[in-house]
Amino acid sequence: MATTTIDPQTRIARAAVFVVFALNGFLLAMWVVHIPAITDRTGIAHSTLGMFILMLAGAGIVGMRIAGPLADRFGSRTMVAAAAAITAVSVLGPGLATGPVTLAIALACFGFGNGALDVSMNTQAVHVERAYRRPIMSAFHALFSGGGLLGSLLGAAAQGAGWDLRLTLSLAAVGGLLVLGALVPRLLGDTGSADEPDPAPLTPDSPSVGPPGQRHIPEGHRQDQIVQDAGSGSETPTRTTASNAAETSDAADRSRKVLALAAIAFALLLTEGVAADWSALQVRDHLDVDDATAALAFGAFSGTMTAGRFATDRVAGAVGRVAVVRYGTVLAACGLVLIMTSGWVPLTLLGWAMCGLGVSGGIPQIFTAAGNLGSNTAATDMSRVFSLGYFGLLAGPSIIGWITTIVPLTTAMIVPLIAVLLCCRYAGVVGPQRK
Repeated sequence: MATTTIDPQTRIARAAVFVVFALNGFLLAMWVVHIPAITDRTGIAHSTLGMFILMLAGAGIVGMRIAGPLADRFGSRTMVAAAAAITAVSVLGPGLATGPVTLAIALACFGFGNGALDVSMNTQAVHVERAYRRPIMSAFHALFSGGGLLGSLLGAAAQGAGWDLRLTLSLAAVGGLLVLGALVPRLLGDTGSADEPDPAPLTPDSPSVGPPGQRHIPEGHRQDQIVQDAGSGSETPTRTTASNAAETSDAADRSRKVLALAAIAFALLLTEGVAADWSALQVRDHLDVDDATAALAFGAFSGTMTAGRFATDRVAGAVGRVAVVRYGTVLAACGLVLIMTSGWVPLTLLGWAMCGLGVSGGIPQIFTAAGNLGSNTAATDMSRVFSLGYFGLLAGPSIIGWITTIVPLTTAMIVPLIAVLLCCRYAGVVGPQRK
């Protein structure tokens, strides 16, 4: 099998996108680790903080929806530069806030920038992945987790050393801008065409494209026949009514697939949200252990998720992204069943580890699918998928909290169990469109 030669500019762009993902995770972690200090400084109650975090997430969704069309119009490289700059500058805002009003404004700005950066950097990642012609998306998401870990460690170290949070966040903001300035010129320009979109990465899911050198013509375009003029021998393209109907049908199919991908993203992010907010409490309440032991649950989940994302690209290249989602969610379901039935700490931790590994590769496959729907609106498609799916991250913990007023927390884990089983059933939606 012939191998694809990757030019140096594309390799450099890949490294630059890696750093962008890590930078986003780093800046987000710098806010998270300073939440206790910021709440003390601004004098807000935990209930108010919860409302502000929801507002931050809402601003993020607004940023996603705005960034998608802008990235399609001006290019993802431009939007990465703008969104990352907003995120880097606004991470300082919570540290400068002195009360509820100023903190709310700061978090709205930070959330907006973070949401816009999520969409634009993933759109840039799709461009790089297309150039590589093989799955590389999961590694980008692994670097986001790695950046979050680095931010958590550095933030904790700064607090341990007694640094003022304004100094720490100022250094994070300046450092982010400096890194961004070095990265942006190395990102890829958006070269897709509305008439002939870039090819999707080659995986076992990909439909046949015919012999080398033969251009594949999508079925929907075969109605545009080339009519031979008998007198002059010239060829004149003629658009028929059937062709217009086919284009309308393609647009409707793409909208349906966007909604289907958003539903899968909702279910997977719901599971992630439940693990983040409830895993430690589930272990403590179900097994009656101390807080330190209970905290290992989320460590097991996040550790295997990070490791899984580093490995998923090779797996997706070998078996296809549909298999990654289908069998990954089967593994996650088995882990959740173990969590609900185990009475022993090691087995319960194993269950959370299985759950993390199982869902680790799903979201990157959804981004790849959304970015390769065959249109010139890849960023808009991705913004719709991610903003709708993001509700799962918010709704999951809330749903569990409500259900726990009726049944024990461990029993409430049936919600993410049902979610991942539905992902398994409908995993085929992440496969390439077949004309």
